[in-house]
Amino acid sequence: MEIELIRMGESVRVIEDCLNGRRTVWEDPFKPGRNGIVGIEQRIEVNSPLSLVILLLGTNDFQSMHQHNAWHSAQGVGAIITAIRRAPIEPGMPIPEILVVAPPPLQQAKGAIAPKFDSADQQAEGLAAAMEQVAEELNCPFFDAGSVTTTSQVDGVHLDEDQHMALGNALAKTVKDIINAR
Repeated sequence: MEIELIRMGESVRVIEDCLNGRRTVWEDPFKPGRNGIVGIEQRIEVNSPLSLVILLLGTNDFQSMHQHNAWHSAQGVGAIITAIRRAPIEPGMPIPEILVVAPPPLQQAKGAIAPKFDSADQQAEGLAAAMEQVAEELNCPFFDAGSVTTTSQVDGVHLDEDQHMALGNALAKTVKDIINAR
């Protein structure tokens, strides 16, 4: 996405804050520190000023140890949006715009991760629509990653290299519009 934005003439720096297994607002009982809301305000403060925060979470909310549905995950995204907006940034710094990105629909999980994501595809049904509703209620732009890519044919959950490329290129267009509208 950053490469595509620069190619499009934008002067940007993308700061990634990725963590394998991160959820919206729930802990992983086997891998501590995966609750996405914990520490989000401090991460926003540390990296401020920010023009835009892209929030793409939800997939891990449907791991088999959780019995969440799409509404629960979308509410978790809403809680994170609220936390981002209350981050203790320095006076005069802008509160960043927040782009909510719904992950592509899950397929039936395959391979080594199948037990971890057992029935996740069914639990996550309607996730994009639920996230879009939360984004609209909280006045955030929304992007459905499922409109440009699917999940991996290998495991049914993650994105492969070509899917990351497709999503990054598609998001670049949306991000350009958002940062130029400010």
